[in-house]
Amino acid sequence: MSIIYVLIPIAMLFVLVAVGIFFWAVKSEQFDDLDRQSVSILFDDDIKQKPSESSDESTPR
Repeated sequence: MSIIYVLIPIAMLFVLVAVGIFFWAVKSEQFDDLDRQSVSILFDDDIKQKPSESSDESTPR
């Protein structure tokens, strides 16, 4: 029964830490734009041009 006197403060500490992390995340705008990050993987903005193909087409034979 005496273990309850140890576990209740530990549980309260975990809850306080979780609430603190939640408010930190909300304050640092972690939840403002939830759609952009999930869609950004679908669009490839960094399309690299292949230099070997473009140089082969431009050189006269």
